[in-house]
Amino acid sequence: MTEGELVASARAGSTAAFTGLVEIYQTPVYNLCYRMLGDPGEAEDAAQEAFLRAYSQLRRYDPARPFKTWLFAIASHHCIDRLRRRHVTWLGIDDEPLLTHPALREPRPGPEQTAVRREEEAAVQAALAVLAPRDRSAIVMRYWYDMSYEEIARATGCTASAVKSRLHRARASLGAFLRGTEPSRTRLSGSAQAPRGSSEPLWGAQPQWTATSI
Repeated sequence: MTEGELVASARAGSTAAFTGLVEIYQTPVYNLCYRMLGDPGEAEDAAQEAFLRAYSQLRRYDPARPFKTWLFAIASHHCIDRLRRRHVTWLGIDDEPLLTHPALREPRPGPEQTAVRREEEAAVQAALAVLAPRDRSAIVMRYWYDMSYEEIARATGCTASAVKSRLHRARASLGAFLRGTEPSRTRLSGSAQAPRGSSEPLWGAQPQWTATSI
């Protein structure tokens, strides 16, 4: 089934179709949550909550709107709420090694490459941490998922011009922060994958949501 067919079936009540949508978007949604929250375990919880909220709100989804934009809006708003509740804008990354999502695994790198990747990941997350939550979400959607200004505006509930202003402000903040890092090892791009606190899939064969749990 195409994504559009899965969405239509899910809106008609098919949990199997929604499972298909979870399988398509579980990694992108988790990565978005991780970039927003900075903690693998919390990102996993937030991603699951985002899917639960999307499932419960499917009948309000406008099929004329891209499903990805709508889903990212739910995930982004939930992460912003979490950041506000804990009254901080950053959780540091653990010192212990973290595993990537199985779908993102590459051949095992050598010790030197691993050290470089960890340094890059730490620099990227530290850079994102200097941003306000809404600026951070705009940066992640723009540079990790290549979303247009209009798509980000729809996801964040603001205008395209406001998105441009947020991105301009965020880039200025990031530039000021990154001037103190080593340029050759700091790349603000989607090439640095978000770590996971577990090697297991987010939902496995059966997602951790059910129609009765909504």
